[in-house]
Amino acid sequence: MDFQVIKVKEDVLQENSKRADELRKYLKSKGIYMINVMASPGSGKTTLLTKLIKILNKDFNIGVMEADIDGDVDAKTISEQTGVKTIQIHTSGACHLTAQMTHDAIDNFDIEGLNLLFLENVGNLVCPAEFDTGSNINMMLLSVPEGDDKPLKYPLMFQVSKIAVITKKDVKEIFNFDFERCKQNILRRNSEAKIFEVSALKDEGVEELANYIKELIKKSL
Repeated sequence: MDFQVIKVKEDVLQENSKRADELRKYLKSKGIYMINVMASPGSGKTTLLTKLIKILNKDFNIGVMEADIDGDVDAKTISEQTGVKTIQIHTSGACHLTAQMTHDAIDNFDIEGLNLLFLENVGNLVCPAEFDTGSNINMMLLSVPEGDDKPLKYPLMFQVSKIAVITKKDVKEIFNFDFERCKQNILRRNSEAKIFEVSALKDEGVEELANYIKELIKKSL
């Protein structure tokens, strides 16, 4: 019997990539640089963002889009601690954002006057890495408690992220975490990754990361 094989995932990803490219062009026309932040739940995404924003808002008009399956805790935290324009995105059970979902959120977010947009993706090391959101760059976080072997177990996340931030370095004495081994594992997945070690709690390494982001934005103009 004749039958047709439909490559659903391939088609979905191709359509998403097309939509992402369109979104990038749109944001560029508005003079906006977007950073897609990805990591596991509890890795310190929101805490690091609050510290970065307090440094970067001296040079940029910043907006933040917070994505979660439910709840608005992170959006409230960002808004209350930084005062920047913030919107909460509920994914209705989805473990990631697509380019279309990102575009829909932007349509409901007043981006006029902004030139830097952070997108905090759903906490997950798998699904978010598969979908281009239309951002200029992906920044992923790996916390010390998660272990230095994660680049080997979740390769795609590290392959698609040009910035890799090792967070919670202040608790390195508690966990058996080898920074050099972790860096080598990251570079095995992405030889061009820029790696940072930070402790947002103690403000260590945050300014160095902020300065790198500044340079990226300047080069994109």
